[in-house]
Amino acid sequence: MIEGIKKIGFDADDTLWVNEVFFRETEQQFYKLLAEFADEKTIEAELYRTEMANMALYGYGVKAFILSVIETAHKIAGGNLPASVIDQIIRLGKQQLLQPVELLEGVEETLNALVGRYELILVTKGDLLDQERKLAFSGLEHLFHHVEIMSDKTSREYGKLLRHIDVLPEEFMMIGNSLRSDILPPLALGSYAVYVPYHTTWEHERVDEPIISSRFYTVDSLWDIIGLVP
Repeated sequence: MIEGIKKIGFDADDTLWVNEVFFRETEQQFYKLLAEFADEKTIEAELYRTEMANMALYGYGVKAFILSVIETAHKIAGGNLPASVIDQIIRLGKQQLLQPVELLEGVEETLNALVGRYELILVTKGDLLDQERKLAFSGLEHLFHHVEIMSDKTSREYGKLLRHIDVLPEEFMMIGNSLRSDILPPLALGSYAVYVPYHTTWEHERVDEPIISSRFYTVDSLWDIIGLVP
């Protein structure tokens, strides 16, 4: 049992609602569009390299992703890339932005069991407009005391958040599916962090080294968090 927690932060994408599978579906369609120019593994590797190179400029989210997809298409196909392929990539991006918000199992039950006992904070990153849209359509907005949409989840940004919501690091617990974004930065500040694995994770969000900390917990489902706090 974790004592002394006053405020609990929740990641959004793939912690509260489905997200990553839509990126994977768009990628699969992209591979088909470029099938005459390269095999899937080649396209996948080039896309990831392009995304990483563009990260500091574009940040995260669907729009940044689609810009990298278009750039990757040009790198692979060069002057042989038909304009129709660009049109189809843009269409895929718009379709992804319009995907319905699908809550993950146990989300509503967990949040409703915690609200009132703790201040709940939504802590997400990515495109502001897209994240605001998903939150509005999720039906969960009223449960959060504060919403923070970061350009990136770093220890510096978490530190600014904790000062803004007026809570000590040891009084804050962060919950999410990304070890890189949701777990390591809060732990570095002295907060608690709870990892809720999701079946699909972007390569960039993975961490190879084991996390050793007395303030780090792993649960099988979001509802299991109820057993961690008074």
